[in-house]
Amino acid sequence: MTWLDLPAHHPFGVHNLPYGVFSTGGADRRVGVRVGDHVLDLAACAERAGMESAAVWRAGSLNPFLDLGREAWTSGRTWLVEQLTNEAHRDAVQPHLLPVADVTMHLPIEVADYVDFYASEHHATNVGRMFRPDSEPLTPNWRHLPIGYHGRSGTVVVSGTDVLRPQGQRKGPTDPAPVFGPSTRLDIEAELGFVVGSGTRLGEPVALADADDHLFGVVLLNDWSARDLQAWEYVPLGPFLGKSFATSISPWVVTTDALRAARVALPGQDPEPLPYLRGEVTADGAGTAYGLDVHVEVDWNGTVVSRPEFREMYWSPAQMLAHMTVNGATLRSGDLFGSGTISGPAEDTRGCFLELTWSGAEPLTLGDGSRRTFLEDGDTITLRATAPGLDGSVIGFGECVGTVRPAR
Repeated sequence: MTWLDLPAHHPFGVHNLPYGVFSTGGADRRVGVRVGDHVLDLAACAERAGMESAAVWRAGSLNPFLDLGREAWTSGRTWLVEQLTNEAHRDAVQPHLLPVADVTMHLPIEVADYVDFYASEHHATNVGRMFRPDSEPLTPNWRHLPIGYHGRSGTVVVSGTDVLRPQGQRKGPTDPAPVFGPSTRLDIEAELGFVVGSGTRLGEPVALADADDHLFGVVLLNDWSARDLQAWEYVPLGPFLGKSFATSISPWVVTTDALRAARVALPGQDPEPLPYLRGEVTADGAGTAYGLDVHVEVDWNGTVVSRPEFREMYWSPAQMLAHMTVNGATLRSGDLFGSGTISGPAEDTRGCFLELTWSGAEPLTLGDGSRRTFLEDGDTITLRATAPGLDGSVIGFGECVGTVRPAR
């Protein structure tokens, strides 16, 4: 129950309470929490209550709060629930609730490092069948470790930021030489992004059992991909300019505490991973190597073209984090890692246009009747997602939106 006038199944009810960074008018950026159709100004609310945490919430990013670690994250959430459910706090809290339509949202974190994984067996298999039709679709290492690449943190942008069509070298299979110019096969990848807090020291891996101490929350993530640039450059070191021009994330960070009820068992890993990736797995997803029951929607110019399910992912986010640090690499508050394209076994659950159109051979028909393969200038992509919450509630992630603009 809450003193707020919210529908029982509002995706941003008190069971959710995602964090973001906002501003109003010419005021400085500060941390807020989405509740219903409002944003709670946390610094102002905490200052009135005499809390020291007001200082970290006055910052222009979530990073100072992330630095405080798991105990502070959980305590902060407990305090928020108390403020928003106990009628005694109503008069103190209500003045600091701002209509979400009146605020400007910003990138919620200062991105320290960005890594993107390749954790969907269905996506990896489809890509392998397209590009290696005479070989096994999965590379020999795929089922033994979460494969990833290190991306460019400086080009992570918040939802609503336009995406310029990238330029670079491309060479078709029958072209005599590469040419330079705008990408002609611009794609998206529907993913979840995981926000990391509480850093580590160089040489100290994070054990799988301790991964939750560093997993603060989840955002929607669109890993924009120039497939023609990527195809020419990726041998032998992997993605570079075909990925590094833009990565969009949603403005609201849904905490891992809010997603406890969305944990599910992984679909199954064979062969059994090596010991450092072999966490406890339970049927209800309560173990250390868990999946998440997140339902994603991909909207292309107003037409929903795919509904991927994150529960189909082969590798757990906790396994990704453990693998990312097993060599002693550090974590820093504000680190972000993507899951890789979320794809399922059915055609309408594929999370990128490379798969949905089978590399352009099977165009999609949009609501306006147009037949499409890859993105054209002016196209708008919107990612949405929900997950189950406690007691039958719904957890909303909001939207991750980007519009393609012509190359410069």
